[in-house]
Amino acid sequence: MQEKHLYEYAVIRVVPKVEREEFLNVGIILFCKKQQFIKMIYKLDDLKIQLFSTELEAGQLEQNLQSFEKISKGEKTENRISKEEPAERFRWLTAVRSACIQTSRPHPGITQDLDKTLQRLFEELVL
Repeated sequence: MQEKHLYEYAVIRVVPKVEREEFLNVGIILFCKKQQFIKMIYKLDDLKIQLFSTELEAGQLEQNLQSFEKISKGEKTENRISKEEPAERFRWLTAVRSACIQTSRPHPGITQDLDKTLQRLFEELVL
């Protein structure tokens, strides 16, 4: 029998105009402390984003999300947070911020397969 894992996830959002508080879900970040697991997946839909605002540059959004991804993987970046343990990286990525890329508050769950759960959440909440 497979072991069950307690995990946390947050939805990654693009907030084209922070003052309007409208957002579009673009990704999921999932974290499991016991397994030292942290992964994120995202997909930008330029057409949907343009419906909210024509002022956002898709290239800049892509770069920012790639930075999020590098930090979640612990890859070397200019940001020192990449060197931290997965728990600290997850907390930093999901901290409340007033920027065009934000995350929901973390939500808990239990699963036997972290990768499958990440994909399921992505399909349900983003696609």
